[in-house]
Order: sequence, then C-alpha cells, then structure tokens
Amino acid sequence: MTSHTKSTRSSTKRSGAAAVVLAVTAALVAGCSSSGGKSDNPLAEKKAAGDTVVVGSNNFAESILIADIYGEALKAKGLKVSYRPNIGSRETTYGLLKNGSVTVLPEYNGALLAYLDKKAAPKTVEATTSAITSKLDPKLTLLKPAPAQDKDSVTVNAQTAKKYGLTEKSSVADLKDAAKDMVIGGSPEFQTRQQGLVGLKSVYGLEFKSFKALDAGGPLTQAALKKNTVQAADVFTTDPTISQEKFVVLQDPKNLFGFENVQPLVYKSGLNQKGVDALDAVSAKLDTATLLDLDTQVQTQNKDPMDVAEAWLKSAGLG
Repeated sequence: MTSHTKSTRSSTKRSGAAAVVLAVTAALVAGCSSSGGKSDNPLAEKKAAGDTVVVGSNNFAESILIADIYGEALKAKGLKVSYRPNIGSRETTYGLLKNGSVTVLPEYNGALLAYLDKKAAPKTVEATTSAITSKLDPKLTLLKPAPAQDKDSVTVNAQTAKKYGLTEKSSVADLKDAAKDMVIGGSPEFQTRQQGLVGLKSVYGLEFKSFKALDAGGPLTQAALKKNTVQAADVFTTDPTISQEKFVVLQDPKNLFGFENVQPLVYKSGLNQKGVDALDAVSAKLDTATLLDLDTQVQTQNKDPMDVAEAWLKSAGLG
C-alpha cells in the first residue's frame, strides 16, 4: 500500500472492508485474552506502572495480532506486560507513546514516515528507518524492521497466473507483454498516483487495456478479481483473500510501492535491553508469508489472535 494510504488506513485498515474487519476485531477484542477482560477505555492516559511494559495496538485485526505477538514474546523473557488493544489512529497512538502511556506499538515504517515527513522518499528500508529516526520525538525509538510488509501490490487471479505462467517469484515487469490485454482494478486514486498506474507505466513500462475503479483493496476489488472482471488489481500483501482465492502477488523489485515493513515503535525508557532483544528476535523471523498465514487464521478462520500469537512464537522458538 502507499504510505499515504497506510497513513489513512491506520485507523480503518482496508477501507472497503472496514465493516467486516472491524466487526471481526470487535468480537476478538471482546473475548480476546490480550484485553485481559478489562473494560478500560483504551484512550485513557494512564502512565505505565513501574516495570510494566504496555503493548498497544491500532484498531484493526492485524495490529492486534502483532501486538499479541510482541507482548507474549516479552513475557517469555520474564517481562511484566499489559495490553491496550484497539486504540485508534496514529494521531492518538503517537501521543500515548510520547507520554509513556504506551511502551510498545506495532508500526509500519513507510506510513509512520509519511505521518512524520510527507515529502520523504527513501530508497531503502535502512534509509526509511534513518529518516523516521531523524523526525521521531527524542523519547521514542524504532527497533529493527521485520521483513514482513503490508503494502500495495499488483496481484493477479489464479486464472491469469496460469495463462501467463506467473508465480510468487514473478515480477511486475513480467506483465510487460500481457498488460495490454488485461484490465487492472483499484481505488479511483490508483489511476492517477505515481504509486499506481502512473508509476507502473514510468517505472515498469506497463500499459493496461483499461482501468476499473473499485475500492482500496476491499471487497469490490476482491470480488472483481475473483470473477475475472479484472485480471490484476491493487491488493494489500497480507490480505487473507490472497491465500483463499489462490491469487498471485507479483514482486516489486524496483520498490514502486515503497516500504511498509512491520517495525516496533518504543518508548525508550520503558523497555530494557532484554525486551529490545526479544522484539528484535520476533522481527528477524516475521516475514510477509508468515504474517499472511497468521492474518488468515485470525480474520478468516476466526481464531483468537492470542492463541495464534502463542502458537507461532512457540513454533519459531520464541515462546
């Protein structure tokens, strides 16, 4: 996804599927062990008590899942942890981190940078981290980014993948000859953005048969791709529909869609070195394919995110 889209979606996630995702999230939060059964207002400003690490999350299912992974990884190292799930937008969570009410929050590097500096356009993950660090409140720090990214992609349906011999290892550039016969779908803005049709033409030389305005990776886009109304579409890389429908996400070697790595944002004085090491170990093993699988378990199979988090940490040797 584009950094600007992600900045907006930090409070709504997949905007076209917001009702579905938030309904699932509400149910999960209501019965999820990460909430600890408490009915505290997540927006209330309460300083973390003593040595307690407060792990927060934004109000969408993936953020809650990653927060549970972070929290349980910290617990496995003997740290005392409490949760503040489902907080809301970046405007709120950033403030709670600055005042120490939240100690750790799952972030997405490109979206966080867009929030801090809309003009930044780094060319590498490392440069993205450096650019964020230069703009961060001095009380905050970023830990190591995970390979896992939740970003825009050019994704094709199974029928199109078979027709053109495309696999998960194929690149957007591999559509060079086929694009002229394909309809691509996405949000209306995708047609006019550099991180959209404009960039697909200038960076990869792709000119599609036509464009169909749908939604931002939501149910309209998913349905159109499934029905082959469009053969390619802008789909977010950890959307469970990808595995459900056997869609194929094409690689973006020229980083047209920027970087959206999962990365912990931390209130410095609230996390000791043992905690830093624990979260860095999580990031080292959390890649996009893994996050997609975990998201699918939560959002499609209706598993409790805490159960999913604990099972993955155990399997990864981190629990």
